[in-house]
Amino acid sequence: MKTSELRRRYLEFFRNRGHTVIPSVSLIPDNDPTTLFTSSGMQPLVPYLLGQVHPEGKRLVNIQKSFRAQDIEEVGDNRHTTFFEMLGNWSLGDYFKREQLPWVFEFLTKEVGLDPKRLYVSVFEGQGSIGKDTEAIELWKEIYKTVGMDAKEGEQIFAYPAKKNWWSRSGEPENMPPGEPGGPDSELFFEFPNVQHDPAFGEKCHVNCDCGRFVEIGNSVFMQYKKEADGSLSELSQKNVDFGGGLERLVAATLDESDVFKIDIFQPIVASLESASGKKYGADVESTRCMRIICDHGRASTMLMADGALPSNKAQGYVVRRLIRRAIRFGRLLGLQTGFMTEIARSVLDSYAEAYPVAPEKREAILAAMSQEETKFNNMLGKGLKEIEKIPTLTGALAFKLFETYGFPWEMSEEIARERGQQVDRTEFEAEFKKHQELSRTAGKGMFKGGLADHGEAVVKLHTATHLLHQALRSVLGVHVQQKGSNITGERLRFDFSHSQKVSPDEIKKVEEIVNSQIERDLPISFKLTSYEDAIKEGALAFFGERYPEKVKVYEIGDFSKEICGGPHAEKTSLLGKFAVTREEASSAGVRRIYATLS
Repeated sequence: MKTSELRRRYLEFFRNRGHTVIPSVSLIPDNDPTTLFTSSGMQPLVPYLLGQVHPEGKRLVNIQKSFRAQDIEEVGDNRHTTFFEMLGNWSLGDYFKREQLPWVFEFLTKEVGLDPKRLYVSVFEGQGSIGKDTEAIELWKEIYKTVGMDAKEGEQIFAYPAKKNWWSRSGEPENMPPGEPGGPDSELFFEFPNVQHDPAFGEKCHVNCDCGRFVEIGNSVFMQYKKEADGSLSELSQKNVDFGGGLERLVAATLDESDVFKIDIFQPIVASLESASGKKYGADVESTRCMRIICDHGRASTMLMADGALPSNKAQGYVVRRLIRRAIRFGRLLGLQTGFMTEIARSVLDSYAEAYPVAPEKREAILAAMSQEETKFNNMLGKGLKEIEKIPTLTGALAFKLFETYGFPWEMSEEIARERGQQVDRTEFEAEFKKHQELSRTAGKGMFKGGLADHGEAVVKLHTATHLLHQALRSVLGVHVQQKGSNITGERLRFDFSHSQKVSPDEIKKVEEIVNSQIERDLPISFKLTSYEDAIKEGALAFFGERYPEKVKVYEIGDFSKEICGGPHAEKTSLLGKFAVTREEASSAGVRRIYATLS
């Protein structure tokens, strides 16, 4: 089955069961200071899982673009990717396990056509105050009986502790911060019998083994608990279902193919790499690994740039730069030199033109940024070679410094050292690398302590102030100003916007005066639900790249500001306090960044 066909079938299946299709949001979260990227379909829905009413109702379905930076080092096997598409369906206090589990099984076996004998499930075995999920176990037994199977626990159904079968954005219950929702889950695995178990992953194979014989293809989370300040778990006001399924892995399963890089969405990239390198995918382990890394990193960096994260040394841009440079390094191991990443970006944009269309001018900007980054990095590799010539003895720590600064691969450092009759301490290199990796994982999971976006009073006020700032910037600088992102903590707001030159001190002063004058006017703040089309006709601002649902929230601040936004906001402007810009700087090409506070 092709990727586009599975997308269509999934949305149609749940639409026919009363679900409203909602759009994929941007890979770059808006107004969430806790994380760099959208890493799952539930991430934008946290307020609604906690009880806020969703404008599209209680049953939702979508396919969400997702990115997980912590998986970068795992890419290279047959199934891990950093960018992926997540099939998602949600019940916000509506149906629960008895409806969800049979639907998922029906979709996989009847709609997708997977053999039920090759489907295995896991459930929560219980921990602390939360008991074993016997309800799910009995439901699965009933479901398997509908296809003539007598499924037993320990054969087709397996119970695991919280480490495997409890889901929250922060992991197990003890790691959840106060206010974080979570709950037991039931995972689905597809077996590839032809994959031989690798003893490196344990003596015996099992559904949670990482050898590749069993691949997780979906997970139904029964999100019914919330972490309290005293460390206990309490019941949410509503029982929710949060399903996530890996689109790429499911497509591979329909092809009876354990390697996700053999599905249609990757094939144009693989073909171009084979042509450019003269090597055949699958012919040898090392070349195959290199091609997988290049495929993944090329796709991920292109999709991140399409959502506004251009290569830079800060935040999301740093991760994009790291992906591109890592792909280039592995390209060199295939004998590729220059220009191949730009061709990959072009191929990715073509492959996703229907699902996630990009405007022609944005497409050209992405290709130009990729080409510029590729040229810059190749020049830096040349500088790395010159730096090595200056080093009398190449240590593991120095090799890592070359890797971090110039992207100089370990293999090249090792080879140059060998030519000198030296031996580089790989243990020292790996120790430095591990420190770097932990920092990357921290960045991917959350920039600040805790997994839940802060909706406290200070953050709500600062978020409200971004609306005033946005309109003030358009008044002072021109209507070309468009919001490109924001990041809000309890201490300050950060606001990115389109503008080609530095904002002068006089212009900043005018912006501050406008914002403070609107605060003094004590303007009321209200919202209404309306269609996206009507919101635009009424003059509401909407500048993000994601597709909006049919119904949206439009927040109005008196007669001054009108924007499509999900919230939260203060009740009136007089509650905000005094607004002050603390810093203005460049964010990326054509984008400026302002930091501001309220006092």
